[in-house]
Amino acid sequence: MRIPKTWVPSIARKIAENLLTKELVQTELSEEKLTEEVNNILLHELMAEDRLNEEVRQFLKQFESEIEKGRLDYRKMFDITKKKMAREKNIVL
Repeated sequence: MRIPKTWVPSIARKIAENLLTKELVQTELSEEKLTEEVNNILLHELMAEDRLNEEVRQFLKQFESEIEKGRLDYRKMFDITKKKMAREKNIVL
């Protein structure tokens, strides 16, 4: 499930608070700095699917003429290729 990027700061803040209050991590970072780091990690992970989608689009460009002629279904090819690339890159969708 994709979550809106606008939710990330709130989620990051809750994660950082829980990590610190439950003493799940030992860190010298302030809560604000830890929240910022968690925020960056979450955004990076959310953008993994965006990067994969772009990579699939670029890959499918080589089959553009086949798709335009109706020999290949773009949506089906996109889904198959995306699943295969995600598996190869160990990306959980």
